[in-house]
Amino acid sequence: MGELHIQPKDIVVPGQILATGMDYLPTYDTFRDGDHIIAARVGLVNVDGRLIKLIPLNGRYFPKQGDQVIGRVVDMNFSNWYVDINFANDAVLSSRDTAEFIDRGADLSKIFCHGDYIVAEIAKVTRGTVELNMRGPGFRKLGPGKIIKVNSTKVPRIIGKQGSMITLIKEKTGCKITVGQNGLVWVSGEPAAEIKAIHAINLIEQKAHLEGLTDEVTKFLGAPA
Repeated sequence: MGELHIQPKDIVVPGQILATGMDYLPTYDTFRDGDHIIAARVGLVNVDGRLIKLIPLNGRYFPKQGDQVIGRVVDMNFSNWYVDINFANDAVLSSRDTAEFIDRGADLSKIFCHGDYIVAEIAKVTRGTVELNMRGPGFRKLGPGKIIKVNSTKVPRIIGKQGSMITLIKEKTGCKITVGQNGLVWVSGEPAAEIKAIHAINLIEQKAHLEGLTDEVTKFLGAPA
């Protein structure tokens, strides 16, 4: 019979035994060594049924196919835009992969120009080359607002289960908010509301590993600005 040696949301260190027996299965950043499941890095334990995984407390963003990201246009040529997505290499967005029909030889700067922020999907990752796609609902150029950077490993906590945490911030502040899985967040609203929303997001990032965070954020958002 399997035995857990930790509690969900415990912070563990590399080499720590998380579980014994075959009732549990190692997933992200854990591995099996004989009868034990071992932590491969510092992280927050998540137990989902039989699956044990770690949520890193810190770490760089690594693109994965299907991720929604926010990026800044940094260059272009006759057929592509090059987009900074908070990764070592710029991503490429082809004129074929936008929602708009673009004539051959058209001036791409009239669609997206240097410094524009866009929401896109990671379409393909091959040997460090990242290709983007904007053919789908929600993918667009972002309008006026604030862009903030958070640790990409904290994005799931900022979004919350089924979007619960980010919905809470939107409802309490009236801001429009888009979260990229690459750790960039766009916030747009009245100036005081933007500041409140950004502070709430920073609070979640700082305390992502703690219990009772939803109550703390709700209390913070309910306090006078």
